[in-house]
Formats: sequence, structure tokens, C-alpha cells
Amino acid sequence: QCGNQIGLEFWENIVQEHGIDNEGFYHGSNPIQIERANVYFSEARGGRHVPRVVAVDLEPGVLDGIRASALGKLFRPESMVSANSGAGNNWAKGFYTEGAELLDRVLDIVRHDVEACDLLSGFQICHSIGGGTGSGMGSLMLQKIREEYPDRMLSTFTVMPSAAVSDTVVEPYNSVLTLHHLIENADMTFCLDNEALSRICLDVLKIKSPVHKDLNTLVAKVMSGVTTSLRFPGQLNADMRKLAVNMVPFPRLHFLMSGLAPLTSAATVGYRQVTVPDLCQQMYGPQNMLVNCDPRHGRYLTCAAMFRGRVSVKECEDTVLGYADKHSSSFIEWIPNSTQIAVCDVPPAGMDIAATFLGNNTAIQEPLHRIVDQFSRIFRRKAFIHWFTDEGMDEMEFTEAESNINDLVNEYQQYQDAAVDDGMLYDEETAAYEGDAGDYDEQAAYGAQDVVIE
Repeated sequence: QCGNQIGLEFWENIVQEHGIDNEGFYHGSNPIQIERANVYFSEARGGRHVPRVVAVDLEPGVLDGIRASALGKLFRPESMVSANSGAGNNWAKGFYTEGAELLDRVLDIVRHDVEACDLLSGFQICHSIGGGTGSGMGSLMLQKIREEYPDRMLSTFTVMPSAAVSDTVVEPYNSVLTLHHLIENADMTFCLDNEALSRICLDVLKIKSPVHKDLNTLVAKVMSGVTTSLRFPGQLNADMRKLAVNMVPFPRLHFLMSGLAPLTSAATVGYRQVTVPDLCQQMYGPQNMLVNCDPRHGRYLTCAAMFRGRVSVKECEDTVLGYADKHSSSFIEWIPNSTQIAVCDVPPAGMDIAATFLGNNTAIQEPLHRIVDQFSRIFRRKAFIHWFTDEGMDEMEFTEAESNINDLVNEYQQYQDAAVDDGMLYDEETAAYEGDAGDYDEQAAYGAQDVVIE
């Protein structure tokens, strides 16, 4: 449900930016809009643009809602695949039973879309990890796509459980099992959570009672910001692979936090002239992060800033480097020049300039630690575990997943504390880091090859 609703909001954003109407026909006035529309759309008969998308759910309700929405005629009917039973908030149902039955149909549609591409860059998956379908079937699809397309980028937009509100009691189980697969199979994971999104809507945008559509709009803006350089010409380009190469210093440490600027309430928009320093100040601010963890509690391994609109590249570089110098304690000193900058000439609809921020910050261990702590409390008593073992799961899978995430949290902490002269060595044969902080195993989960991306 979550992934499909975020996806729908994303497509609403994309068709607006490319001047395409709700049935897939171009009505824009600027040739730049349609020049690279083939990144996300394939062209059908009569100049109709059909999104390259597969919408999957184990219950039909949400997909029926999408078919009946204003964008319902935009999507190819067979690209929406649903079962009737639902996953019942059970990861094992999504991964082993109900999801596995649906998987072949989904992979056939993925292959069909891949074959229609001139040059496949990679995949984007939107899902949440607290329920059953997004977590269980999401993990299964990640695994199968990684097996079938090992050299293509796999990025996920992952809605994590929030600290304040829990939708389901077995959320820690579903989340830990999914994170285990994300560590191994994803190249980049953009972490989001409803609490942070709600906080932005309430405190920054001054929306009195935000609904899910308001939250999804924020996520859609980040998704379109990340892919801007693929879709529009710019002065400094960054595609998915360039982004991953610059953002992920070690294969397991690919959990990124994202931010947006400018974020202002509708009442104050007319009273401000947004400048590049304003964008920089806002996008690094903890109140603009779309995941509920404070970047000031950790340090940045790497960052990426994607500016949109008519801005000077030199001004962007100077501002970002000036911020990094001024707040040098917030950045790992053994990765110099750790911020990647991309500039695209086309601003988002209704804005002059905007920026999307991505950060690989060691503070992301906070939500991970919180989830695994909740997991440990329930798992110690073996509560609810029979629902998972009845679907064919083994208890060992829980233990493996828990230790994998604990290892990840320790790795983040270790790099946060590491100084330039710690003398950490990477032994390629054993794939283990040896340093003053102790030895630990590093499981390679990267399948990147040299690929030219459109």
C-alpha cells in the first residue's frame, strides 16, 4: 500500500514536470521537457507515453484506487499486479508463500519493460518495511532482481517504522528481516519515516492536520530531485551510478538520509527571495531531514547536493565548501571533499530554484538501533514467532538478521570514531577490515560494473 501510494504521487510529479497529461500525451511548450522523457516513459502508438512501472500488491484495494484515480489511464493495465489474500502484516507470507506465487508474473513484466529499454540504468523500488507486502515481497523482489541483473543499480525508497507511532505489533520482526536483505542486495537505500515527514508538514510547512498525500508529496519531490540529472540537461550531471560511487564508501554502508529545500509554508512564500546560501542552510538543517534522526549526533561520510534552476555552479560549490569548512567537525576528516554537487537548469514546477540533499551520516545508526532493540525484546520471549514459522521460516533467519544489523550499527559507530591515523587496512582476500577498533567481517554486496548510463 505505502509504496504504491508514494509511487502514484511520484508519477503525478513526473508527468507535470514533463508536460504530459493524465493519459500520456505531451502538451508542453518547452522541447527540453520531452527531450529525455524516455528515461521513465516508453513511447507507444500515437505518441502516447507509457510509464515504465510495475505496481505490485497482495491485496487489490490500493491498485483499484489507482485505476480509478485521475492518472488511472496513464498506466498500462497489465503493469498492475495484485493478489486477493493480502500478506496480513507477515513478512513470511510476502517472502515465502503469497508473494512467491505472484513473483513470476511480476518478473515477466519487469523483463518486458527492461527489454524495451535502450540502455537499462537500474531499478527504483518504493516500499515500507513495517507491514507484510512491502517488507516480505519487497525483499523477495530485491533478491530476484539482484540475481537477474547483478550489474545494474538497485535503489530503494524505504519507509521505516517511526519511533512515536507503530502501525503493527510485529513491525520489529518485519523491519529487521527486510533490513537484512537491504544490506545485502540494495546499492542505495533512501531512508524515510512518517514521523519526520509529519513533523515537516506541521512545523515547517504549517499544515495543521497533514494527511498521507501531504507526506507522499515530500517523498515524491526527493525522488524526482534525485533523478533530475537523468531527465533534464544540466551544467553538472549525476546519474544513479555516479551518485552511488560518490555516496557509498563501503558496500554495506549505503543507508542515506535525504532533505529538501526550500521548505516554506504557503503563507510566507511571497515574502522570501530564496538564494543558494538559503538553500544550503536549510538542506543541512536537521528539521529538513525526511528520516527521524539528528545528523548532529553523527558525522557525514559523504553528501550530495542537487541544485535545480538557474544558479551559478561556482556559487553552489563555494557555498557548499564554505559550509563544510565551517562545520568541519560534522564531516569525516579522512574523506576530503566529501560533497558531490550536481546542477540542473530546470527548476521544479512553481519554483525558481530548489535543492535536494542526500547524506551518508553515521547517525542513521539511531533508527537502526531502535528497530533492532525492539526486535530483541520481542524475540527474547519468542512472541508471535509461530505466525512466521507456520509459513516455512526457520528461527535461525531471525538470529542472522539481528546479528547482521547489529554488525552494521557497530560499523557505523566504528567509522564515526575512526581518525585519519587509525591505520585501518582492507584485506581483499578475506574482505575484512583490521584496525585498532577490532576486527569484523565485511560482506561485499556490490555488483557494479562499468556501464554507460543514458
